[in-house]
Amino acid sequence: MAHYLGIDIGTSGTKSLLIDEAGNPIAEATATYPLATPKPLWTEQDPEDWWQATKSTIRTVMKKSKLKPGDVKAIGLSGQMHGSVFLNAKGKVIRPALLWNDQRTSAECDEITQRAGGREALIRMVANPALTGFTAPKLLWLRNKEPKNYAALKHLLLPKDDIRRRLTGELATDVSDASGMLLLDVCHRRWSTELLGKLDVDPSILARVYESEEVTGTLLPEVASELGLSPDCKVVAGAGDCAAGAVGNGIVRQGVLTASLGTSGVVFCHSDTPQYDAAGRLHTFCHAVHGKWHMMGVTLSAAGSLQWFATQLCIELAKKKGADPYEILNQEAAAVPPGSEGLFYLPYLAGERTPHADPHARGCFIGLTNKHGRGHMARSVMEGVAFSLRESLAIIDGLGVPIKEIRLSGGGAKSTLWKQILADVFAKSVCTINAEQGPAFGVALLAAVGDGAYKNIEEACKATISVVDKLPPNKVAQKRYGAAFPVYQRLYQSLKERFVDISHLE
Repeated sequence: MAHYLGIDIGTSGTKSLLIDEAGNPIAEATATYPLATPKPLWTEQDPEDWWQATKSTIRTVMKKSKLKPGDVKAIGLSGQMHGSVFLNAKGKVIRPALLWNDQRTSAECDEITQRAGGREALIRMVANPALTGFTAPKLLWLRNKEPKNYAALKHLLLPKDDIRRRLTGELATDVSDASGMLLLDVCHRRWSTELLGKLDVDPSILARVYESEEVTGTLLPEVASELGLSPDCKVVAGAGDCAAGAVGNGIVRQGVLTASLGTSGVVFCHSDTPQYDAAGRLHTFCHAVHGKWHMMGVTLSAAGSLQWFATQLCIELAKKKGADPYEILNQEAAAVPPGSEGLFYLPYLAGERTPHADPHARGCFIGLTNKHGRGHMARSVMEGVAFSLRESLAIIDGLGVPIKEIRLSGGGAKSTLWKQILADVFAKSVCTINAEQGPAFGVALLAAVGDGAYKNIEEACKATISVVDKLPPNKVAQKRYGAAFPVYQRLYQSLKERFVDISHLE
């Protein structure tokens, strides 16, 4: 039986997943690496760490599976979107990569908007406004702030595509990941020569664009030997982590939406046509489904908010021998009534993307009294993230996009309490599916399609993915959250100008 490998280059670590042709997981492995924050709200990583983690996890899954090199027919690549890998003419990394949640490029976003002829003109060209997390502002930041490095620049790649380069020697990307660079004509699924010209960017620095299931090359012989794979193993284009995760959840047809609780949170829906939010609050990107699109809203600090709370404010829990700090926090939060007795949390630890697109936004606990304890704070973190995701869902509803089913995914969705909070805040039933491996599973399926095991990704998802659980909202909690949601929304508006003041003090 043929086997397929999915590799996801995440922010905290890389995961490799091996599946068989029927979609059954055979082996998986994860390797972590550090995140650098040279200044507040700056985030960087060394691409070499991704490569070492990729090699390590591939070797581990091959050892676990006991497969022969020729048994793995194709590889799919996924990764954190928007990151910038700057290469010189010799293919060497010039400087650490700027990541998706890096907020240093506010001035460059303004420059892009001005050069494009205004916000509306920019959205017409690339379907999205300029946001600090996107790749194009990072490129202009390099030009403006590090001109010597910019002069040495020969190629600009996304994180997963630098791994492709090391695996195959090919410079390639896919339409879904390229959409997040703010340089792609999303409607026509090709680089925007119009915007590139206005930005005075040489298109030759960009990789060739493929559809997600298309084969971009095969393994270099020396790399194949090192990894225990065959040089005939194909590498398909793959997808950015959001689109890959959606594929891994079966979001490949209209009417099905996924809400993901990873480090960031994503509300993602499939679209057969390139619809976009004229206000620019939602992203419109190409989907990993051939010839299709998607809309999504992003909360920059979703499960990342709970991780921050646990690791920074509850250090003693991590020191308890044999104790899981997240399980303790879940138990304490479950003992608190819905609404956390008037305590609100705004999850803006790294600024915010949807709907505010505000790099100055800051995280807050609001409404603290001497009655509130750790359980209240933990629950309010979960509720604040759920409210933030509901803002994206409300925009999608307002655009008339039909949503018949919501599927949950990501590490945070493993919490029974958090799943119930999402159902109650959304006022809709939420589902979980049989596949829990996320983006790595999605791109492993794309690899199977690229190898010819399935006709298309829709067929692959239908054969391998099914709903296993459905959780309805609690009517009492739903009513309480319905009253709290408008208050949550007004809190940002009340604090928006103060966030700017705070940013000037940092």
